[in-house]
Amino acid sequence: MLKARRNQINGLLFVSPWIVGFLVFITYPVLASLYYSLTKYDVIHPPEFRGLGNYLDLILRDDVFRIALLNTLYMIVVGTVVITVVTITIAIVLNNRQIRGLSVFRVVFFIPTLVPLVILCIVWIWILQPQTGLLNTCLSYVGIRGPGWLADPRLAKPAFIMMFLWTSGGAVIIYLAGLQDIPETLYEVASIDGAGFLRRTFTITVPLLSPVILFNVVTYVIGIFQSFAESFIITSGGPDRSTLFYSLYLYQNAFQYFKMGLASAMAWILLIIAALFIAILLGLERRFGYRQ
Repeated sequence: MLKARRNQINGLLFVSPWIVGFLVFITYPVLASLYYSLTKYDVIHPPEFRGLGNYLDLILRDDVFRIALLNTLYMIVVGTVVITVVTITIAIVLNNRQIRGLSVFRVVFFIPTLVPLVILCIVWIWILQPQTGLLNTCLSYVGIRGPGWLADPRLAKPAFIMMFLWTSGGAVIIYLAGLQDIPETLYEVASIDGAGFLRRTFTITVPLLSPVILFNVVTYVIGIFQSFAESFIITSGGPDRSTLFYSLYLYQNAFQYFKMGLASAMAWILLIIAALFIAILLGLERRFGYRQ
């Protein structure tokens, strides 16, 4: 008994640096943000308690908050569908062992994920330039006059989806790993029964790949809710607030307008919304996903 207690004490001593770090750098900031979300706080003056006032102001009176939330939801709903369909399609193509040089293509698709975020944003500013950008230059070769991608409120968010798609090589690699676990015998039996490519895809590939799809979709949703640097560097929320995403507006409230209480309330609303989204995704996967 004494030896077990001594081992327990030694174990706690070994993990104590992590416990202290967790309490100081994670638990305390979380609890502090919850308190500040219930106050009017501008860093300079002491916080003034106002209950749920910040939450009511955001939900009922702040039109910019609703714009930022709708922009983010657009990126989640439309972006999730586009990126999931394209990345699964690329993974299925790359999983074909009859194509030569597959390893080269896999590396090519994965390389963009290694580009630092700031460099990535600068590259895409150049790609989407209306006059000299790479994308519009390529369109001009086929007789299409390219639009001002980042200057048009209708095209700014699709332009960001293209950029996120370009950096989705990690998702492609994960889908490839999931495809490797699907037995080839299932496809062979389906082919014997006369099932075509599309039918095999929707009756075998997609259902058996559902746990991997769930992981990538949840990762993407969390990434979009946290997306800040892209819109901050490329458009600063413009044009006409069409790329003012949730995290960017949270940053503006906290560090430009010094409304720390309002920003803290936004952080907790974001936590609730993200938790609801993930709960819905988990429920859909549990209802329609594959179970062994």
